[in-house]
This record gives sequence, C-alpha cells and structure tokens, in this order.
Amino acid sequence: MNIIFVSNKMAKAKTLSVFHLALIALALVVIPVLITLLFIVPQEAAAQKGGKSLIPSQLRFSFNNPQKHLDAYALQLGEMQARMMRLDSQAERLAKLAGEKPQEKSLEKSQDKPGSESAIQKKEDTKRVQDGRGGPLVLNAPMTEADLQKEIAVLLSQIEAGTDDLARIEAKLLQQSVLKDLLPNSSPVTAAYNSSSYGWRSDPFTGEKAFHEGLDFPAPTGTLIYAAAGGIVSTSEDTAGYGKLVKIEHGSGLETRYAHCSKLLVKAGERVEKGQVIAEMGDTGRSTGPHLHYEIRLNGNALDPRQYLKAGA
Repeated sequence: MNIIFVSNKMAKAKTLSVFHLALIALALVVIPVLITLLFIVPQEAAAQKGGKSLIPSQLRFSFNNPQKHLDAYALQLGEMQARMMRLDSQAERLAKLAGEKPQEKSLEKSQDKPGSESAIQKKEDTKRVQDGRGGPLVLNAPMTEADLQKEIAVLLSQIEAGTDDLARIEAKLLQQSVLKDLLPNSSPVTAAYNSSSYGWRSDPFTGEKAFHEGLDFPAPTGTLIYAAAGGIVSTSEDTAGYGKLVKIEHGSGLETRYAHCSKLLVKAGERVEKGQVIAEMGDTGRSTGPHLHYEIRLNGNALDPRQYLKAGA
C-alpha cells in the first residue's frame, strides 16, 4: 500500500512506503513512553534523597537490611546467655559454701515418672502458680522492634542486679567460712579504683560489650603494688594480654592477679606476706594507660574484688 502526497509548491507527488509508515507508528508509541519515564524517574530519585516513602515500615525492615537487625539481636541474646551462665556458676558456688547440693531439688521433683497423672498435675499446678495473670483482652498489638529492644534492656538490667546480689551474698558467706583468714581484703595499691570497672562494660579496644573480671586502679607508672594477702607466687612473667603479671596463691583455691606491671619484684615459688611490695605499676599488655588490673579468683572463677575491699576497710 502506498500513500501519495501532492505538493503545490513542487508539483510533484511523494510516496510513503509501508516501511516509512512503520517508523511513524513506532515513533508514536515510543515518544509517549519516553515522556512518561521523564516524569516518573525524578520522583523516584527524590524519594531516595529523603522523600516520604509509600512503603510501610514493616516492609522497609525487610527491604533495607534485615540481617543487620538479626545480628544485633543475636549479640544481645548471646550477652544474656553469658550473664545467665555466670549467674548459674555463682549459684553453684553459693550452694557449695552453704553445704547444699543443687541436685537434691531436682531429685525430689523427679520422683514422679514423666507422663504419669501426678507428674502432669504437678506441672499444671506449678504453671498456674507461676503464670497467675489474666483479664479480658482489650487491645492486642504485635511487639515492635523498639518494644523488643526495651524488654531486652529491662531483662539485662535485672540480670545485672541479680549478679550484684549474688556477689554480695557470696562474699558474706566466704567471710564467715573457714577461708576467712585467707581472703585478700587489703588494697593492692594506695590509690582509688575505678568503681565501674568490674563487670560488663564496653571494651576499650573493640567497643563491644565484654565482661571485665577485675578492678582497675589508675596511677602513675612506678606506683608500688602490694600483696593483698600472704601466699606463694605461682607466676611472675610477661604475658600477652595481662602484660607483666604476678599471680599469688593463698590456699584453698584462692588466687590474686596483678597485671600490666612495669617491673616485677618477686619470683615464682617465692613466699610473700600480706602488704609486701611485689611489683610496680605500668602499662604493659592489653592496656590503654598506666594502671593496675587486679583480680581475685576462687577455683578459677572471678570474684568481685569490691566486696572484699569493703570488708577490709
């Protein structure tokens, strides 16, 4: 098919072939599409620059980076598990000091065979006592991310308070036990300690939550360090994390550690008396400045030195 145009000016006929018609039709289709895109693309760019998104917040959580949120919660849950393990360890030590066997309670509860009618009834009764809550459902809404973070923070605070209470009770029992004469209850230096250094804190090198198992006494390099109790020096050497370190065994599993020293004045195997100078303060090992990192341990478990310094004051 050919379309013939006649021009008065040229007095000649011009013919458009099927190919030319196809090009005109294609242009008529493509040009509107390009105009549409011209108006749509800037709107998307503006939205990326801070315009209000029409995507619900629940969906944005999935689109942005859900793994980042999951990793954050995993770290918090891991920290809670670590704190619970420390609470369990302290509870076991307290049970031993009090002469109680933790297994006895579980044995009493296991007298009924699992699945028996009495065991099921006891389980239901216990559940009713522990979960004594109720009331009409007035408003029901799912927990948001902020709500979950708040609940985790409250639980961590409760665990921290429980840890402090157990440490105080443990120190009181030790001071009343046969180990009372062996306890290191004098200050290792004539300087104040950082009261918030024992326990969970932000690690000065990584910035992440980490448990600090001792007290930090900041003071100038060369400040004298004294044995907090009499005993036998088990270690006097340079180590990677503690730097120059002195360990003193006081008997019955009790041990004190004096880390980051600049100079060691005692040797392994040497007997020292309470108040004897054993080292000088420094900045060796994993340290950010001159200070003494001081620990008390019982059978390898770190104790809160603050409780024993208070007793000796």
